[in-house]
Amino acid sequence: MELVLGTILLLAAVIAANVVHLIYPRIPLAIYQIVAGILLASLPTSATNFTMHPELFMMVVIAPLMFNDGQNQSFRYLSKNTRAIFSIAIMLALVTVIVTGCLLHLAMPKVFPLALAFTLAAIITPTDAVAVKSLTTNVTMPENVSGALEYESLFNDASGIVLLDLALTAYQSGQFSLGHGLWIFAYVFFGGIIFGAVLGTILIKLRTRLMRNHVDIGSIVIPINVMTPLVVYWLAEELHFSGILAVVAAGIVHSILYDRLRLTSTKVQIATTTIWTIISDALNGLVFVLLGVLLPQVLRRTSLLSLTKLIVIALLLYLVMTAMRFVWVRWRLVRIGSTPESLSKDSLLMAIGGIHGTITLSLAFSLPVAINDHAFVFRNSIILIAAIVILISILVGAVAYPLLLPAKAKSFTEEEFHHQLTATVQYAINQLNNRSTAHREKAVVIDQLSTQLNLYHQLDQQRYQHLMAAAHQVELDTVDQLNADGVITDREANFYARFISHAVFRHSQHGFWEYFRLLWHRIKWRHFQRRHLQHHLDQNPQLKQAVQDKMTVAKQNRQVVQRILKITSKKVNQYLQSVETPENANEVALVRRAYLQQRELFSRGQELDSDTVNHLFIDAFQYEHSYVQERQAAGKLKPELANALNEQISTDELVYVQSLD
Repeated sequence: MELVLGTILLLAAVIAANVVHLIYPRIPLAIYQIVAGILLASLPTSATNFTMHPELFMMVVIAPLMFNDGQNQSFRYLSKNTRAIFSIAIMLALVTVIVTGCLLHLAMPKVFPLALAFTLAAIITPTDAVAVKSLTTNVTMPENVSGALEYESLFNDASGIVLLDLALTAYQSGQFSLGHGLWIFAYVFFGGIIFGAVLGTILIKLRTRLMRNHVDIGSIVIPINVMTPLVVYWLAEELHFSGILAVVAAGIVHSILYDRLRLTSTKVQIATTTIWTIISDALNGLVFVLLGVLLPQVLRRTSLLSLTKLIVIALLLYLVMTAMRFVWVRWRLVRIGSTPESLSKDSLLMAIGGIHGTITLSLAFSLPVAINDHAFVFRNSIILIAAIVILISILVGAVAYPLLLPAKAKSFTEEEFHHQLTATVQYAINQLNNRSTAHREKAVVIDQLSTQLNLYHQLDQQRYQHLMAAAHQVELDTVDQLNADGVITDREANFYARFISHAVFRHSQHGFWEYFRLLWHRIKWRHFQRRHLQHHLDQNPQLKQAVQDKMTVAKQNRQVVQRILKITSKKVNQYLQSVETPENANEVALVRRAYLQQRELFSRGQELDSDTVNHLFIDAFQYEHSYVQERQAAGKLKPELANALNEQISTDELVYVQSLD
């Protein structure tokens, strides 16, 4: 039960951090998540006393994250930049571990033997692209730098893991063979890539065959996709390959599948992308929240003097690694497409972009508690150094990137987008209103189109009541005109006027007590009516005939209301169309919906023509796209705003198409 409660608390902390970041996004999300974890650890419950299981953590958390990163990459970019990726993700990682480990050993030979120094260096070498993205949300990062950082973090994680295994093996045995180490590195590294690519290809062929032979197999294909990183990682580790590299390779092979099936399985792709976005965000958040939860546990086992020394060590290690990254790019040991003018700045951005996160944390906690039947006394210190390096790298990036990079600015504001979207939807509604056929189907389509605006408008109750009163007045004037023209009789006009009065009451502002009293009276009198009616009908045959006559009159009255309502609704709709503006669009839509519900109430038993509804929807979305295109051609819409509007319209159209199932 404590495990379930602890998991719920972790997810709640992730959500809380996301909410705070949404309100004040200037501070990186990772910082909010770490703080949320620290606050979570202070709760008076044993459910937050988590015990880190490294193997389980790597398979359940890190493997899905790396697989998702892999399947979101471009195989074309990878094939074109193989040399650069090899240089920055493998060679730089290897040189960083060697140089940093040697310097750490030379500075403190008694504290850090060479193998232990390499162990710490391997832990703090991997970078985190997700952390970089969270720091550059509001700034414009050069594309060449952004791409290099992303692909570096995709592969240097595996480099760090393999080097850590070699360093730990040397520390445990006290011996290290260069030739044997290189063989193990090649076997684990390249074996993982080949195994992951082969297994990923097999799974792709399985998914492709399923999609070719069956139309809707999302419930089978999507679970296979979600389970893929777990299975690939587990099998690779059982064969002593790099599970992380196998997962990355399988993900990259899956990215090829998405390129080939771009439109042939749209529904499955959208569902898969949505699910993986949720999984990725949740797992990334869990990692940093866990860091915050576990930090107090580590700090409680560290004295103040030791903590000061560890902070100094972490800061010096960060400076050495940052300097090496700068030199590596500045001396063109890796080519990331920088021009001579931008080389220095790109080198600095790459150096600061060596931000550490999920892999560094997981590697630190993966250290064994005991080595050779003796407690691993350095474990707590290494974990704390790794945590401090993570915090320093995040804080430096959070401060430096806004100073070095221009702020990311859209060519349009949210208000402009909402205003233009409202105008676009109104244009489509007006085009449909100009049609003189399929009134019921048209009203349903217009009502659904209006829901495109609900997310961007808050109901103005006073404006809504004013529009509703004006609509009822139009309705009354229409009835008077119909009566004056002899289209309806005085009795029919009087009956419809009473019907309108009930409608006014339903759509006016009344308190809870008034609605409750009305409901109570309806239930009470209907109960008495049903109880006594049958008894009276049995005793009085004349009364039975009178009831039948009354039912006939009621049916006629219903037909009267239906006939008049068809005319008045059209007049009300014309009035609403004449007064509709982007400011009152939501209130107008609600008034339209009220009249639509009235018409549907008196049209029970009359089914809508689904083909007509579908055609009207298709035409409506086409009207919206045409409106955006015309406005852009006339120079009244900026290209970026037009693209955003078209994307929103296409998304709404896709949602409607999926609802047809």
